Amino acid sequence: MRENTGAGHADRALSRRWLLKAGGLAVAGAATGAGTAAAQPSSKPAQYDAVVVGAGFAGAIAARQLRAAGLSTLVLEARNRIGGRTWSDTFAGQRIELGGQYVSPQQQLVMAELQRYNIATSTGMAATQAIMPAAGGFSTFTIEEMATRQGALLERFFAGTRDYFPAPHDPMLRRSMVEQIDGFTLKDRLDQLGFTPEERSWLSGTTAGQSGGSSSYGAMTSLMQWWALAGYNASSWYEAQSQQVSTGMSSLVRAILTEAGADVRLGTPVTAISEGSGQVTVTTRSGTRVIAKTVVVAVPVNLWSTISFSPGLPAVQATAAAQGVGVRNCRKLWLHVRGLSQPVIANGAEGDTFMAVVSNSQTADGGQLMFAINNLPALDVTSYSAVNAAVQQVLPGTTLVGYRAQDWGADAYSRGGWALRRPGQLTAQLYSVQQPHGRLAFATSDIASGWAGFVEGALESGFRAATQAIAIAH
Repeated sequence: MRENTGAGHADRALSRRWLLKAGGLAVAGAATGAGTAAAQPSSKPAQYDAVVVGAGFAGAIAARQLRAAGLSTLVLEARNRIGGRTWSDTFAGQRIELGGQYVSPQQQLVMAELQRYNIATSTGMAATQAIMPAAGGFSTFTIEEMATRQGALLERFFAGTRDYFPAPHDPMLRRSMVEQIDGFTLKDRLDQLGFTPEERSWLSGTTAGQSGGSSSYGAMTSLMQWWALAGYNASSWYEAQSQQVSTGMSSLVRAILTEAGADVRLGTPVTAISEGSGQVTVTTRSGTRVIAKTVVVAVPVNLWSTISFSPGLPAVQATAAAQGVGVRNCRKLWLHVRGLSQPVIANGAEGDTFMAVVSNSQTADGGQLMFAINNLPALDVTSYSAVNAAVQQVLPGTTLVGYRAQDWGADAYSRGGWALRRPGQLTAQLYSVQQPHGRLAFATSDIASGWAGFVEGALESGFRAATQAIAIAH
């Protein structure tokens, strides 16, 4: 069996009732394999107290808080599934995460939500072997050797972080200091420290991988803040990438939306949002209009430019939309591999096809289910032979039984993966970009103060936007 990127699959566990609670609007989506029935334009727009655009974590939390405040709420989601840049599905008989995968004990908001809905976390297979870059290819190490050597390099790379970010959830606490370094790229930091070629290769998989393939893209301050949030040390940095939601990320989004009890419409892209006469009119691609007192725009920053705002976005939001925040080159693959004697973690260097290949679970045929991150557009993720050739570079002699791939940069409703601020964006945009505009509030992990790029950041942003929208509606 071979699967690759193609038509998006609806969340198979999603109850059809999500498609039937659209108030005065027609059904807008269908289960996997069926088409999308577009809502018919109406001469009399439906009216709600609030509309939330986007059913990812930020939108789901915003909807729950709006409903708790007594506001009638409609959620409009472009996709035929919930979750946004998280996406729980199945492959090789197991649950997989095609988007965001990890949560961390350091992330208080997501931990509170998991506890609220009695959802447990789990860890994947514990790797016993590390495959790391070496001259002319890769070398094998024990996990302890890898963690010791790479951990020391990370400590050196992030030295001084506590001085700049003593309170990482408030990254502008020492603004004058942060402004001095916010223009530096991750490559600038690598160059500054004069690492040997081998040392640099052990770090550049992280700096380039997080930046979408090039260390010249991401801001040094972005990863420094992540380091601070994780606890300022290598062991907590690794720990922040160790726990998964046992029933899948989508199950947590679903639990939040179920409690919210908001009307949820799938398969309904929003094309325009206009404000006037003390109300907001939201127009969908089908021409359906909805009127509300307030709107929460809960889609990635990279999508803001696809919506016609009237009046236009304020300067800071417009600049963020033009620059983008979500990493553009981001492909996640799940590999069904046979021929490995033990679970592994493999790290590539900048320029390698895979930045990471990680064992996650055992398959029924004695193989392994692994996930991989690719940031290079040169890899054709629709081609088995191309993916297999890339796997053989890292895991020679193995058999690629099948794979599943998701290209987030090519996804029309994300236009990129996780958030990673570019040089200058932190000090030029943060806090201002979080502010409401007229009757609009903005919610996305991309503009979080803390864990930007993580589910935790989406929750933070969703709570803040809901508070703003409630004040606007009242």
